[in-house]
Amino acid sequence: MIVIDYTDDDYARALGKEVAIAEVDKELRRLWEEDKASTNASLINLAVYSEEKGAIIRNSELVQAITREHACRALLIGIDRSNPTASIRAWITAHCHLSHGRKSVCCEQLAFQLTGRSTGRLRNTVFSHLNSDLPLVFWWQGELSPIFSERLYSLIDRFVFDSSDWADPMSSFRCIEKVMEDEKDLLPMDVEWTRSFQIRLAVAGLFDDPMAANALERTTRIRIVVHPGHKMAGLQLLAWIIESTGWMRSMEFGLDDVHGADTYYFETNEGTDVTATVEVNAAGAPISLVELSSSDCLVSVSREVDAPYLHQQLEVGAHRIDRCMPANSDDAAELVMNQLSRGGKNTLYRSMMPTFLELLGGEGDCPCLMSIR
Repeated sequence: MIVIDYTDDDYARALGKEVAIAEVDKELRRLWEEDKASTNASLINLAVYSEEKGAIIRNSELVQAITREHACRALLIGIDRSNPTASIRAWITAHCHLSHGRKSVCCEQLAFQLTGRSTGRLRNTVFSHLNSDLPLVFWWQGELSPIFSERLYSLIDRFVFDSSDWADPMSSFRCIEKVMEDEKDLLPMDVEWTRSFQIRLAVAGLFDDPMAANALERTTRIRIVVHPGHKMAGLQLLAWIIESTGWMRSMEFGLDDVHGADTYYFETNEGTDVTATVEVNAAGAPISLVELSSSDCLVSVSREVDAPYLHQQLEVGAHRIDRCMPANSDDAAELVMNQLSRGGKNTLYRSMMPTFLELLGGEGDCPCLMSIR
């Protein structure tokens, strides 16, 4: 990773006018008073959090793209926890979009850069600038840290994270599991799960075919191929299939490593043994193949690298389907926008989680939560 030392001019160009922390609300009012031609629009609070140096500048570009589709009050939060000196800086700006050559609808952006211990200041200073009438969507980027505590997640309505970023997914998912137990109304949104959305639609669409549906319980093999950076998506897809079918882990319960693939064993509701593998292919798409097969049926959804479409195949004897449908974007920001557009309660993710954690294996600790309790 290339570390860039950003100057004050870089921050000003990306984040707008720097203001004293006590003057944020006053300066926001002045911003709108100076531009009476624009309409301030906001349907949600969107907080984007990162502990990576300089991420707050890059996230301003992401927020600018997101506000084209979703009117919001955006809060960018950057924290350097390694710096022992406590400090906080703030900037304000507005992202405006043109209509008939004039600024029409604008979304305000507040950016906060903190150093040192910041758990209390994050809640008491930064979150005091939320629009209290609107839900909070919190996009956490990178590894979970001790900042992710009950005092933080109790404020959140929708929690966005990307498990493909995690070095120790088991421990982090245990934290997410604990949070879901504590906060029944919190909506978890794993970008890795969203990444498989179109794949899941494609697989389910093929099983709408009566001949495929009739052959489902005779499935003997499941094969999922993912990029090494997206193994969580592969395991979540397998968990989704098992949760959807009601199949059980077989007596051959266990995890083997066969030819570089993680192998799992299941039993269908009619007693057919199923061998499932999650393989990795560094040259492939994030999710390049999901295939369910039996002696007389093949259901397959595949995608080439950077292809904008998925290839669906069904073969049951002489009955064949061969067609394409759109694929998900590989860009995390577009995936977040897609999820915000769909909304929903994300109940499928919650129901899939126990099976997914079982497939992921291990007990795992939850250090980020244990450290503050």
